[in-house]
Amino acid sequence: MIRVRRLSKDREEFFINPAMIETIENKPDSIITLINGKKYIVADTIDELLESIKEYYKIAGLITPQVNFNSYDFNNMEDYLA
Repeated sequence: MIRVRRLSKDREEFFINPAMIETIENKPDSIITLINGKKYIVADTIDELLESIKEYYKIAGLITPQVNFNSYDFNNMEDYLA
């Protein structure tokens, strides 16, 4: 679950399951739409939300290592296959 803040005077915190998020929009407030169609307007910025989601998946072990393709010479693949 990720922590978000309501777009209200008291900025009440609540939690959302990031696996249920379908879209996040900035119009100009951040609007989270879940796969069931329910929408939440939150005070968190899109960058903050994406960072929270990324951290959630990292802790859950669901982010795979990234491969830097610039480190491979695809013109000479036989060097890597030998």
